[in-house]
Amino acid sequence: MEGLSLSTGPAVPSLQSQRSPHHSPFHLTSKRLHTSRQRRKRARLQPRLAPTTTMSPAQDPAAGETGIAASRIRHAHAHSLSGTITTRPRRTTAQSDIHETILHPGNVKINVQGAFIVDEEQPGTPQSEDYEHDPKDIRLPNHTAVVSHIAVDIGGSLAKLVYFSREHGDDSLGGRLNFLKFETDRIDTCIDFMRNLVSDHRDNGTEPSDICVMATGGGAYKYYDKITEALGVEVIREDEMESLITGLDFFINEIPNEVFTYSEDQPMEFVAHPPDPPNIYPYLLVNIGSGVSMVKVSGPQKFERIGGTSLGGGTLWGLLSMLTGARSFDDMLRLAEKGDNSTVDLLVGDIYGQAYNKIGLKSTHIASSFGKVYKKKRAAERDAEDGCNGDFKRRGEEEHVDGGSELEHSPSGFAPEDISRSLLYAVSNNIGQIAYLHAEKHGLERIYFGGSFIGGHAQTMNTLSYAIRFWSKESKQAYFLRHEGYLGAVGAFLKRQPRNWGRRESVQGTRPLV
Repeated sequence: MEGLSLSTGPAVPSLQSQRSPHHSPFHLTSKRLHTSRQRRKRARLQPRLAPTTTMSPAQDPAAGETGIAASRIRHAHAHSLSGTITTRPRRTTAQSDIHETILHPGNVKINVQGAFIVDEEQPGTPQSEDYEHDPKDIRLPNHTAVVSHIAVDIGGSLAKLVYFSREHGDDSLGGRLNFLKFETDRIDTCIDFMRNLVSDHRDNGTEPSDICVMATGGGAYKYYDKITEALGVEVIREDEMESLITGLDFFINEIPNEVFTYSEDQPMEFVAHPPDPPNIYPYLLVNIGSGVSMVKVSGPQKFERIGGTSLGGGTLWGLLSMLTGARSFDDMLRLAEKGDNSTVDLLVGDIYGQAYNKIGLKSTHIASSFGKVYKKKRAAERDAEDGCNGDFKRRGEEEHVDGGSELEHSPSGFAPEDISRSLLYAVSNNIGQIAYLHAEKHGLERIYFGGSFIGGHAQTMNTLSYAIRFWSKESKQAYFLRHEGYLGAVGAFLKRQPRNWGRRESVQGTRPLV
């Protein structure tokens, strides 16, 4: 992600300013009301698929909504043409609701009342060696409206997928958000999975025109034609940074037990929910994917990219794939968990024989990442040179370095586990220090770390958190999320807007619906 030049997002009305006392400001699409004669006939034959009246927030705090006033107007029109097609009572529409819908046509809602993260039960989607279903589904027990879109965030290394599903057996139980990730190299597997989701929607009676894919990340452009051709539905591309911020704001404000701090003494200490203080801005988002982007967020839809680095997850994955036998990121993290970096890194204690307390350095602090590799290699070479009776010239002529073949295995004398841990620390420490410098420069106390690089890995979170505390002298705090890798996908999911409105953000007069 390094190298992107992104300006501050368009100024739009604060999502928080639109919040009702009982509802989240984050909205989704539910099923549109059909007015054609053929659809009314099918509705009479299949009551579950019949159009229903959407209630206002004051009338029904439990049901999800879409296009509140416009939906009721269309339903009333269909009702007048066909006579009574449902036994549901007619509901009146407040003038204020109509006015709000006209001003903010994109405000389709998801009901997050009672939302919680599933910790114990198994995910509803079968596991596969081609993808990973994150077990931390988000249950939405009070969202009963239909959701007919899916979202995908396709990065350089991973593709993250988010979709809504009903609870089995009873629609009144609401549903859940499901989270899956695929390796981008296997994008065809991800597309096949989305094709099955689209097919399920069609089998359940959803009109093809109502189904769409919300896509973000670089792959939303790279694979746009491929996804569109394979699925046969509309693919709407969303700005990557806007999606990240929308997703993060949603998690901070709406989902309990999502945001936490981390330290060795107090691992995973959840922050208060709702946020205290309620104003979460400003903050710094450090999104760690293949590269790293650092984004200053001043308010809803008010952000700017203030820095980044090319040394991110892609650096770790690339080097470890050469230096160890690991072939997946999860394998690399498992190796790192077992490793001892002191066999590879040069520590403060190796130099001073003890801690350097005068400047706050423990004996276990890393003075030089991979510093012992060179020293041990030189020692081994000297031993070999002694074995050649000191004929250094001949030794140099005969010696040939073939990095390609040797790098298929870990360097002699160093365990893959130790190498993995050392490199994980090197990348994490670098990111942590750069994040602190940007936060200090811009006066930001709260630093949120997101991206698939973290992956809930204890050593990574501890390293990042310690770096922020150490460099800031405890004045700044690092925050983590349980769905850290899905910020962009969730943000794109939440940005779905009604198809029948020709332009998104029409009040601001920005870009046309693509």
